[in-house]
Formats: sequence, C-alpha cells, structure tokens
Amino acid sequence: MIFALHPAEIYGCTSAIIGANATPDGRPLLWKHRDTSTIDNKVEYIASKEGEYNYVALFNADDKRCEQAWIGMNDVGFAVMNTASYNIKDDNVPQKKMDKEGYLMTIALKSCRTIDDFERLLNTLPRPMGVEANFGAIDAEGNGAYFETNNHSYVKYDINDAPGNVLIRTNYSHSGRPDEGFGFIREANAEHLLKPFIENKSVTAEVLTEVLSRSFYHDLKCCDYATKGEKWVVDQDFIPRYKSTATIVIEGIPPIEDASLIKPGDLGSKYIMWTGIGYPPCSEILPVWCIEGGVPDCLRGIGENGHSPLGDEIKSRRDEVFSLKKGNGDKYIDMTKLFNEQGTGYVQRMRQLNKQTYEKTRRLRDVGYGKE
Repeated sequence: MIFALHPAEIYGCTSAIIGANATPDGRPLLWKHRDTSTIDNKVEYIASKEGEYNYVALFNADDKRCEQAWIGMNDVGFAVMNTASYNIKDDNVPQKKMDKEGYLMTIALKSCRTIDDFERLLNTLPRPMGVEANFGAIDAEGNGAYFETNNHSYVKYDINDAPGNVLIRTNYSHSGRPDEGFGFIREANAEHLLKPFIENKSVTAEVLTEVLSRSFYHDLKCCDYATKGEKWVVDQDFIPRYKSTATIVIEGIPPIEDASLIKPGDLGSKYIMWTGIGYPPCSEILPVWCIEGGVPDCLRGIGENGHSPLGDEIKSRRDEVFSLKKGNGDKYIDMTKLFNEQGTGYVQRMRQLNKQTYEKTRRLRDVGYGKE
C-alpha cells in the first residue's frame, strides 16, 4: 500500500539536464516535469524590449502580464527552469517574501546568454533573493548546470562533472540538509528509467516525455504499476501525479565554441521546446520555437481566464483518469484509462501520436524546412 501525500508534495517537479555527450545527436536537453497546485498553464512568446532577448516560456494561466516564467528559452540559446527545494532555506525570511523563482527566471531569459551570465545574475541580485530552488540551465556552448539556491547563496553542479553527463533533481537540494525535502523516490525512479539510455548515450527528448513522464514505475517497491494489472492504483511517488501540469523538454543545438558570436534571433528556429501541457500521461507533444508565431495557438492563453485550449482538453482527460469524485478520489488512478489490452489507453494513444510529431518535426528541421 502507498500512503497519502504530504501537503508540501503538491509543489513538486522532476527534472534533468542531459549533456551533449549523453544524447545520440550531441544536442543537450533541459527537462522539467512540472507539478503544482496551479493547474492551468499557457505558453507564450515574449518579444524583447531594447537591450533584452526574445524568449518563449511556460506561465501560469492567470499570469496576465507573463511576469513569472517556469521554464523557457531565449533566441540566443539560453534556457532555464527550476524545481522547488525544501532543505536549503537557512533564514527567517517570511513566506510572503519568498516564491520569487518565476520572476528570477524571467529576468534571466531576458538578459542571459550563457551559464556564466546566469551565475553573474545570481551573484548580483539583491539579497534576500526570495528563492529556495534548484535552477537548471543550458546554453549554446553546451554548458549546463544546476544552481541550488537559497536567499543568500548557491551551490553549482556542472553537467561536465556528472556521471554519464546527466544530472537529475526533484524537490530537495543535494547540498542541503540531509534527509529533508521531497522527491527522493521520484529521483530514484528517474535514475532507474534513464540508466539504460545513459549507458548507451541515447537519451532523447522522447525518452523524457514518453518514457519518464508517462511511467508508473515505483522504485521503492520495485514495481511498474502500468504492467501490474491493477485497475485502481494509489497516486503517490510516481513521476506523473495528479498535480502534474506539464512535461517540457528544451532541445538545444550541438555545442558551438563562442556564444558571444550569436546574434539575437539566430537560434529562434534552431532550439525546440517540446511541450506537453496538462497531465503528462494524457498530453500531446507539440514543438515550440522562439520566434513570432512559433507557439501553437492551442498552447497559448487565448481561452477563458487565460487558459490554453489544449490545456483544458487535457485536464478533462485527467478527470477521466481520476474519476472517483468522493472522499480521496483524486488519490486513485484508473489505470485502465491509461493502459489497456485494446491499446486505446491515453498513454498508448499519445505515444503513437507523439512519435509521429517528433519524427516529422525533426525531419523538417534537419532538411532546413523548420520555422524560419
């Protein structure tokens, strides 16, 4: 039996940085499987003001001014995301002055070109910064790092020093207080699922969105509940959860030597932000580019209350998966809605659809007919 969620677990995420040496085509990856109680998301392209970079990012639907980015990339090759941490805050800064991570990442997308730029930003922001998070970032030179950051300081973990050229983070910081925080089992799940791909240097965006974000493997119990044959499964410590609202992978370019030579706009159609909005086991993956018109309308906040139309559709699918409406009904997954013998479960159907999207998009990009 798997026990009920701790309330703080609703503010989770599972994430990874995949270095160029761990991918088959030498393109680094930045992945965030977002968990939050703010269930409605949107994706928007933000045109730059003078002295800033254009960028595209995931925002909460009610963020009318798009002030808080939760994962995004700009048109000079910098990309950033975060996971909440719960074991590195070491002060008495009140909660009302915290939760500034989205604002910080918006500043970074507007102003940063490289990992070094982001580090300089962290060094120069006013203290306290109002954050407790693991910030992950990549750039066009192939650099990548997590910055485990609290109000006053940070610890950097470089992708080039990581075994297998892969780093994974959930909701605790490796530099923080031992055995505090959340997401230990989710991190172990991700490590287990990625291991064969890391060994073969074959991690792709598909592995992250189609394997990890749709997996019901539970490392503590050494059990894959997708194949166990149970109809009702308790929703705890899987990578996808009731509060999961997106799975997004930013796929970069093979590393270049000097990012300072990149002109604004050069990489707007070279990076792809593979976006699955809504509950990931039910989500469709769509490509997003950092250019005007590069965000499909169904991902944008053009619906009622700033909702994305596709996000609302996927939310209705999630309601089918969590169909019990009384008591603790939202803690029980109807696995037959995701996997069944007929092959009509949402995970089964979406994997087939998304495979075609990945293949078509890459084919167009690689022959030069991508978004320009």
